[in-house]
Amino acid sequence: MPMNRPWPALFVLLPALAGCGSKERPTVAAEGPRPPAGEVWLTPGQTHDAKIRTADVAEEPVDDTILTSGTVTLDDQRTGHVFSPVTGRVIGISATLGEHVARGQALAVIESPDIGNAIADVHKAQADLIAADHDFKRKKDLFEQKAGSAADLEAAQDTYRRAKAEVERATEKERLLRVGNADTVSQTFSLAAPVEGEVLMRNISPGIEVQGQYSGGANVELFTIGELDHVWVLGDLYEMDFARVHVGAPVLVTVVAYPGKVFKGTVDWVSGSLDPSTRTAKVRCTFENPDKLLRPMMYATVQVSVDQKNAVAIPRNALLRLGDQKIVFVQTGEGDGYVKYRRVPVEVDEGESSPWLEVKRGLARGDKVVVGGAILLAANLE
Repeated sequence: MPMNRPWPALFVLLPALAGCGSKERPTVAAEGPRPPAGEVWLTPGQTHDAKIRTADVAEEPVDDTILTSGTVTLDDQRTGHVFSPVTGRVIGISATLGEHVARGQALAVIESPDIGNAIADVHKAQADLIAADHDFKRKKDLFEQKAGSAADLEAAQDTYRRAKAEVERATEKERLLRVGNADTVSQTFSLAAPVEGEVLMRNISPGIEVQGQYSGGANVELFTIGELDHVWVLGDLYEMDFARVHVGAPVLVTVVAYPGKVFKGTVDWVSGSLDPSTRTAKVRCTFENPDKLLRPMMYATVQVSVDQKNAVAIPRNALLRLGDQKIVFVQTGEGDGYVKYRRVPVEVDEGESSPWLEVKRGLARGDKVVVGGAILLAANLE
């Protein structure tokens, strides 16, 4: 059997590569042709036992990868945050956590004096406007008859304008409450879902008092409605990587909750400015999430592919180092009962983070490069 080194070295490596469960060692011919320097010849049986695998050299998608951290968030365009516009007491809740609700569907009912106050404000403002209008007309007649001063007329005119503005304000507030399903008879207000989606958060219970947005006090978000089928991941880009990331770039994300699972998405927005304190820019990536595995506020490891191109490349596991030399093994053919492998020095670009290494010199498209068992071949070179 042709080998450049004694077979015991081969036998030491074969069990580790072929598995300890092998019952028989490969038999070796006592004599055979000696391979040229830089080559290793094996029989088909030895090749099988050593689990040597090859792959054709071809054009592959070679790219670099920017690694950063990120956070899973909801898609703002598909998320609704529900606050109460009125101050009052919760008397009923119709939406439960996890429930899928339609847009406009009732979530909770609040009993509030703000509804009656809004209607009363409209009536009072209309009465004040009528009184201001009468006073203005009266002052205008007196001024035209030279019986009143210009100052009195201007004051009456200002009062009329303020009364008119107050009517508009009170009417608009009442309109907003009516649009929000206010019942002027029972003095209740029904909170409605602003978007279709799942009830992701509920911070409300029957009987509690809630603060209204129109009252000017501190109000609390009562419901969050959103879709988990489509989520965002927000990552941070350092200044040195800012110009390399573009909309449409492929993104891979992993999270601690699902080790080994990779989620695929794309970049859909890159911030136009840097944060002055961290010197980073936000990058937003979109992900389809049909299994709802990605949840809001999960921490994620983000890999953004940049500088993409197609080039003649080899897998990373095909490359070996002998001293300061980079080599691969190429299957050169079969003959005389042997499979022949030749050592080939190569020049590759190892600066990329892609699983493929671009070949600069030494290989051509179509060469059969060894991607499994190359260490065994290297151990039997002279």
